[in-house]
Amino acid sequence: MAFGDAGSIRYNLKTGTFNFIQNGHEVFMDIYAVATVNADTLTTKSYEIRQYNKIAIADGFGKGIKHTIVLTAAGKPIMKQVFYTYTGRNYFLTEICFTGAPLKTNYMMPLIGHFKPITGNDVRSLFVPFDNDTFISYNSKPFTTTAGTSAEVGTVYANDNRNGIIAGSVEHEVWKTGVETQSNATVGQLKVWAGYTEEAVTRDKIQHGFISGNTVRSPKIFVGSFSDWRSGMEEYSKANRIAEPPFVFNWSKSTPVGWNSWGVIQEHINFDKTIKVANFFADSIPAFRTRNTAYIDLDSYWDMMVSHGDYSKLKELADYCKSKGLEPGVYWAPFTDWGHGGGPDRIADGGNYKYGDMWTKTGSGYHDLDGARALDPTHPGTKARIAFVVAKLKACGFTMIKIDFLGHGAIEANHFYDRKVTTGMQAYKAGMEYLTQQLGSQMLIYAAISPSMASGRYVHMRRIACDAFKSIDNTQYTLNSVSYGWWQTYLYNYIDADHVVFNDEKIGANRARLLSALVTGTWISGDDLSKTGQWTERIKQYYQNKDLLKLVKYGKAFRPVEGNTGTGASEMFTKQVGKTFYLAVFNYSKNEKAYALNYQRLGLVATKIIALKEVLQDNEIGLNNNIDLKLNAEDAALYKFTLK
Repeated sequence: MAFGDAGSIRYNLKTGTFNFIQNGHEVFMDIYAVATVNADTLTTKSYEIRQYNKIAIADGFGKGIKHTIVLTAAGKPIMKQVFYTYTGRNYFLTEICFTGAPLKTNYMMPLIGHFKPITGNDVRSLFVPFDNDTFISYNSKPFTTTAGTSAEVGTVYANDNRNGIIAGSVEHEVWKTGVETQSNATVGQLKVWAGYTEEAVTRDKIQHGFISGNTVRSPKIFVGSFSDWRSGMEEYSKANRIAEPPFVFNWSKSTPVGWNSWGVIQEHINFDKTIKVANFFADSIPAFRTRNTAYIDLDSYWDMMVSHGDYSKLKELADYCKSKGLEPGVYWAPFTDWGHGGGPDRIADGGNYKYGDMWTKTGSGYHDLDGARALDPTHPGTKARIAFVVAKLKACGFTMIKIDFLGHGAIEANHFYDRKVTTGMQAYKAGMEYLTQQLGSQMLIYAAISPSMASGRYVHMRRIACDAFKSIDNTQYTLNSVSYGWWQTYLYNYIDADHVVFNDEKIGANRARLLSALVTGTWISGDDLSKTGQWTERIKQYYQNKDLLKLVKYGKAFRPVEGNTGTGASEMFTKQVGKTFYLAVFNYSKNEKAYALNYQRLGLVATKIIALKEVLQDNEIGLNNNIDLKLNAEDAALYKFTLK
């Protein structure tokens, strides 16, 4: 079964296993599939009869072939192992399904087997988190005999030459998927299964929910081998957007820039402070816009401006922002009850439903995380509350909403109100589709804490990590997620680094925090702009820099140069836009640091460079055969190469 430029799958109908060949070399060997159906363990190796058929297909991936291995045996449900191959794609997709009498499963493993050792030095496996809660980090770990599990997608690669293999789910409406990799003496071992839960990663305290019916199916799994694992991860991200196209309306406006209140003001937000922020934008940084647009976004505690259900003060605030040429934004967490300590009999907004009836039941109790209790996304009370609050916010005229703690809507439960919904991801789909429908096309929809892969259908913009503020440590934490999750820039319209706070930090830390946003793709300030401080003049300078404003308008993340930093971050990120090549360099350490870089590693051709400038300090730099740089402690620089 051929695919792409030089890929093929060789399936052995006698054994129920397959090998994956790329450029004439075996990559995966002896791969088979296994599932637990009606408490029976069924594998492609244990069936007696295997038949092959194929049909031509045309879908979002292009023109291709659907290859099906039909496996039958007495007393067992029919098993199908399906492969999707495309001439224009250097990867393939695979899934398994079973048909028969009523079937039930919460464990389906489309891939288990071996892969050839990755050629190169400093071989790594990558832990990808399920979400961005609890300040979790990506982790590029040395590839060893210790098994490592990653959420939704896994990769093993050599950092020096960047060769790598990638496998992961491209469908997230039913299943949570785990990818386990480990090394032994001669080969690597791989497992990809649907039905993954782990409290520290997926936040679930009980096993994955079951699916049932006359047909049960796994998610489609992406499999590929790439000469540059970074390109492979970008292809994986794009494949997700094809497999599950956006449910949310298409965003055709400019890259979001603006301000969010949680950076410094936090719970002290009020009407007067927000008015002063809007005035600062209008009077002091009028150039800080993309297509003449900037957002003034109220975070948590805006409800302190609501009195006895009267939202008129919020509408007045939104109207004032618009009068200044600004777009008003707001915040909400649709699947959480923050007041659960007040008891189960409280009545939720939008109806006569009690919060206690809306709580998600897990094990012998409820799901509490981050101080909030999860609400069942399928419950009519949850829906009524969503419809009520969203209608109020839309009536105020808000044109942006930051939605938070969405992972609470994806938790596995004992049962859901809608009994047709039996898994956490099915509940998340139901809740997010309902929320998105209520929001309509009035607002830019931004996700904060949320499942990384499953949220791509429902929002335009997603924060890449957890909260980040002003320090160099915050910058490094954010850039860990950019170093190993930058590829999500192709799953969302935009990914975001959270609010940029200058506050009382040194100028170097300010530059690093600012640049961490630009390499992520968007630019949201978090300083208290209702008053004057050392940050005020710095913001006036940097937020109206023409080079930076030109860069952010493209809205896509930079690529990391290195991928061997564990739970730390790459020090260098690159991006090319037309005839301009950008290099961002960060020094997270407390000491001055020298960098000797070569053009080839960066992806530059020396003979094509005609000019070099450091943007943040506006310095022209002479050219030589290599790039020798020095950065002060806790500082950052942005180099702009002009190419022929």
